[in-house]
Amino acid sequence: MWFVYILLCEDGSLYTGYSSNVQRRFSDHKDGKGGHYTRSHKPVKLVYSEQLLTQSEALKRESQIKGWSRDKKIKVLNIIF
Repeated sequence: MWFVYILLCEDGSLYTGYSSNVQRRFSDHKDGKGGHYTRSHKPVKLVYSEQLLTQSEALKRESQIKGWSRDKKIKVLNIIF
């Protein structure tokens, strides 16, 4: 299984990524071993995750979500802070 996830960062920004293990990846981000963005925008909370069957599906969904505005992400995905 693969997942698309969204993290809330300290500055209020949202980071979208994908992984086969969301909790491990969140820990990586918190420890500064995740994506470049989260090294300078410390993640504080996992606010959304979505399970997909394949890595390809997860990558496509991540790309789709990254193209949305912050407001659309919050509204469509029912993100609660």
